[in-house]
Amino acid sequence: MNINIKVYLHSNNTKFLKSGSFPVRNSDFKKDPDWTAAIAAYEWIQRIKMNFAASEDFRIDQVIYNGDTDITGLVKKVRSNN
Repeated sequence: MNINIKVYLHSNNTKFLKSGSFPVRNSDFKKDPDWTAAIAAYEWIQRIKMNFAASEDFRIDQVIYNGDTDITGLVKKVRSNN
């Protein structure tokens, strides 16, 4: 299945929005949808950082999936576990 993710980020003194659709495993999503979405979002944010040569002021302002579910705190928790 696919989920839609929007990330609001800050880098180089600029705020920006990226959004996209990402595949996740049905079984993982049914077990813990927010955590599954947070992992997918975190992995995508890491690719964004590499592709855009993120600055030292890079930060995650907000992460939302499937319209209105805010998982910002969970994404930051995934980051702290890695």
